[in-house]
Amino acid sequence: MKVLVINAGSSSLKYQLMEPETQEVLAKGLCERIGIDGRLTHKVPSRDLKHEADVSMPTHAEAIQAVLDALTSSEHGVISSMKEIDAVGHRVVHGGEKFASSALINEEVMAAIEACIPLAPLHNPANITGIRACQNVIPGVPMVAVFDTAFHQTMPPKAFVYALPYEYYEQDHVRRYGFHGTSHLYVSGRAAAMLGRPIEELKIVTCHLGNGSSICAVDGGKSVDTSMGFTPLDGLPMGTRCGAIDVSIVEYLAKTHNLSVDEILNLCNKKSGVLGVSGVSSDFRDIEAAADQGNQRAQLALDLFCYKVCKRIGSAAAAMGGIDAVVFTAGVGENSAMLRERIVANLGFLGIRIDPEKNNVRGEERDISADGAAVRTLLIPTNEELVIATDTARIVSGK
Repeated sequence: MKVLVINAGSSSLKYQLMEPETQEVLAKGLCERIGIDGRLTHKVPSRDLKHEADVSMPTHAEAIQAVLDALTSSEHGVISSMKEIDAVGHRVVHGGEKFASSALINEEVMAAIEACIPLAPLHNPANITGIRACQNVIPGVPMVAVFDTAFHQTMPPKAFVYALPYEYYEQDHVRRYGFHGTSHLYVSGRAAAMLGRPIEELKIVTCHLGNGSSICAVDGGKSVDTSMGFTPLDGLPMGTRCGAIDVSIVEYLAKTHNLSVDEILNLCNKKSGVLGVSGVSSDFRDIEAAADQGNQRAQLALDLFCYKVCKRIGSAAAAMGGIDAVVFTAGVGENSAMLRERIVANLGFLGIRIDPEKNNVRGEERDISADGAAVRTLLIPTNEELVIATDTARIVSGK
């Protein structure tokens, strides 16, 4: 089965054409500057081929058409016609409490996704636009929604309920939802395979560390706690997001600097995190380079990030009453040996120790634990697209 995986943003669209059974990526790419002018980057891994072109993309419909044209091109395509696409899997950021698993898209599902727009105003509208564009361009092809929030629907109330008046949860659905679910699901499953043990027996802390970062406590294969909350703003400091802060800071800054709610949210989402602290960049590579050159604010940003991640790992272990493995994944988690080493430096009391030589690696699945360490530390590149493709194939085939 050939599954087209779509991840639609407000002005961009990532895609992969995959065969879930063999895990082969036939083609992948990115549409950028949708609504502005349009730029397509298309890659065929098996042929080491890269095609780039300026393509008019006033809407996501033209972007989807550009993807299909690239996939069926006589020069850089991988299929002869659109009829070879058996299903489409869409990443949807927020499914609220309605979805604890992926779902075959119909109008009822679309209405539920639209109802979650107030919970994810930056993401769900773009996801909906991507779905509608696909339905228009390739009508009749079955489509599946795979939700970032679904994996965390196994959290118990004590983990997801906020200590606010309870009616705000009952009436307005204010609660911890958690995100990066497909990533946490994938790497925890891979961790169990690497350890050669059933996931039902394991307590795993998964660390998705990148421009967006979150930590998840996976107990017996189920999410029981996670660092992101009602929105992806909560939890760890990230590239441009502040993470958890005292909410009274919002009122203080608003009054002191005469800022609106929207301006405060923009500050917290786009001007904070390691960018705000370092004053250098939201890219950890730039911050590491600046710290190496003696930039004290860059060093502080790294210190702060590592400290917060370290604390969250300990918190996740406490939530489960133990820990068998800790997993690093995503852009920073997979590629920065220095940050991995610094994050676990104070976790020896939990039995977490890494081998500096084994840790000297980027983007490669590997056990980086020190010999004799009671808790295994694993580096596992995430593969959210494979989760989406696999779920889509399973649902479409009725398995």
